[in-house]
Amino acid sequence: MKRLFLICAILLASVSLHAQVNDMLGNWYTVDDKTGEKLSVVNIYKGDNGLYYGKIEKLLKPDAKTVCTECPGEDKGKSKIGLVIIRDMKADKDKLIGGRVLDPDNGKFYYAKISLKDGQLVLRGSLDKKGLLGRSQTWVRK
Repeated sequence: MKRLFLICAILLASVSLHAQVNDMLGNWYTVDDKTGEKLSVVNIYKGDNGLYYGKIEKLLKPDAKTVCTECPGEDKGKSKIGLVIIRDMKADKDKLIGGRVLDPDNGKFYYAKISLKDGQLVLRGSLDKKGLLGRSQTWVRK
């Protein structure tokens, strides 16, 4: 009986954690961490390869630069709309880890970690894999 209870508890926990990662999918308003202003809409989705991505769907500031002039490689000169800025994230319990996030304003990639807190998405971009040297942004559901 104890074994059956343990198996049920493990299954329930794994379903619950999978649901939290699925709650990250969809459209989110990016929010400037200094001013609180909504800047864009990013769609977070699961790719065919099982990894998670996020691309800019819409820019909200009329005076925003619409072309990624600072982006490296094949992204240089591309429109920011449709640009994949969150790349190769893996589900790990209740968060997404192991990928990178592109700042389209400066063209730099950062290590990324994404989690949910109080119904909001918290994106941590950092210079180091552990996330010690970086900053976090809180995005709100569209």
